[in-house]
Amino acid sequence: MVLTGAEIVIRCLQEEKVEYVFGYPGGAVLYIYDALFQQEAVRHVLVRHEQAAVHAADGYARSTEKVGVALVTSGPGATNAVTGIATAFCDSIPMVIISGQVPTAAIGQDAFQEVDTVGITRPCVKHNFLVKDVRDIAATIKKAFYLAKTGRPGPVLVDIPKDVSMHKCEFEYPKEISMRSYNPVVKGHSGQIKKAVQLLLEAKRPMIYTGGGVVLANAAEQLTKLTRLLGFPITNTLMGLGGYPASDRQYLGMPGMHGTYEANMSMHYSDVLLAVGARFDDRVIGLPSHFAEEPRKIIHIDIDPSSISKRVKVDVPIVGDVKEVLEEMIRQLESGEARPNPEAVAAWWKQVEEWRGRNCMAYKNSDEIIKPQFVVQKLWEVTGGEAIVTSDVGQHQMWAAQYYRFDKPRRWLNSGGLGTMGVGMPYAMGAKLANPDMPVACITGEASIQMNIQELSTCKQFRLPIKICNLNNRYLGMVRQWQQLFHGQRYSESYMDSLPDFAKLAEAYGHVGIRVDKPCDVEGAIREAFTTHKNDLVFLDFQIDQTENVYPMVQGGKGLTEMILSAEDL
Repeated sequence: MVLTGAEIVIRCLQEEKVEYVFGYPGGAVLYIYDALFQQEAVRHVLVRHEQAAVHAADGYARSTEKVGVALVTSGPGATNAVTGIATAFCDSIPMVIISGQVPTAAIGQDAFQEVDTVGITRPCVKHNFLVKDVRDIAATIKKAFYLAKTGRPGPVLVDIPKDVSMHKCEFEYPKEISMRSYNPVVKGHSGQIKKAVQLLLEAKRPMIYTGGGVVLANAAEQLTKLTRLLGFPITNTLMGLGGYPASDRQYLGMPGMHGTYEANMSMHYSDVLLAVGARFDDRVIGLPSHFAEEPRKIIHIDIDPSSISKRVKVDVPIVGDVKEVLEEMIRQLESGEARPNPEAVAAWWKQVEEWRGRNCMAYKNSDEIIKPQFVVQKLWEVTGGEAIVTSDVGQHQMWAAQYYRFDKPRRWLNSGGLGTMGVGMPYAMGAKLANPDMPVACITGEASIQMNIQELSTCKQFRLPIKICNLNNRYLGMVRQWQQLFHGQRYSESYMDSLPDFAKLAEAYGHVGIRVDKPCDVEGAIREAFTTHKNDLVFLDFQIDQTENVYPMVQGGKGLTEMILSAEDL
């Protein structure tokens, strides 16, 4: 079958069973868009900015077990996509980005809308390709999907010059792909797993610390079984929320900079720490030298060997797929008679419960002014904890993570590694397309939402009934908090003056806008959004307390035990 390069691209996407491509057309990809137009299997979602295309494909991937796909043109199309690519790279999200390029003869000639896309994206992709021969397109796209979803997932970029998309050749999609230099380890070393199990059985102050790797590996079921089998306390990082049920007694909340007192103290004073699909991020363990002060044995399970002992030296490294390794640990525990020391574990739990008794998540509610924590709690109540929740980045992101209790994986979508403002609504778009029967809510702030607010137009075109909860404090909230606490209350450029009327702006795009000023109206507005306006996009603009800060918190450069639990600790 002889096809053009553009037709081959689309046939490859069909072979990979791609449902949606998120993109924006331009000169270098017009042949690909023409091929898209002439078929119906792969649907295209037209965004209003290329950054949103990649974020939406990212949100689609995060909420499913599938690879997200974005399509952008050359030059500014590709550079606009870089933030989205870097966001996915930092959080290990499987994606394929297809970018157009100027004709091969013009590469390096400063042609119109030419940039070195391969060079620009090299630091923030798992791999990238420049296809110079139409005969290489099929094999390259097969490799791209294989690389994106195996091992430690990540974004892969395929750059296709315009003339290559015009040329013709016979099409045959490879059934399998083999790359000599790329063979990710899946099965963990049985000897190391045995050593890890023995350490866990001997532990007197055990702690399980899990991250986004559990969610990406679809290992929540195995993690839950192992944790309950051992009876140990457990914490999920910001990226790992939902990997273990937040409603379970063994769950201590999120660790780190804005984690709970009990999670941080248990992490710090444990004698055996089992790290699963986590990377000892600076926002999780605080100052590494402080974290190393307490002697402990560390077991670290990760698919990526470069993540092990990168920031914290570990004692038992296990390289392999998290799901496979946890299943083997469970088998070894169930096949043997040994169990953790019940007296030691009971004594440890007594200490953990004392820490939990500090009730560090308590806040002073108000009948006069809306507290952001109250909004998130009401959202959780109204949705029964069953919504897919996306967030942007800032104070609202932390309040969402702290007060919406996630019991299942792939229900919490946020930019953890790069901290990208503007991801919330595109994530919600991708998640809603992937999960049309599930409620999808975006928790955002008045600064973040304006980063990609043009996507209200996309939501109108594709009838995406997401619910946007804007925690509007008329500030760059997290910036203001740090300026208040650590910069002598010098609020340099953190006040968001001249804000739009968000409710009316949403209405101008053809959606439902609701402004909420009083605490007594919060629950009613949320219920109205999810019932009366179930099939509409609803923009809920909550006028929240401008002075509210996120607590608990660990100041940068401090250790986990040096927490500020409330304003009274300052």
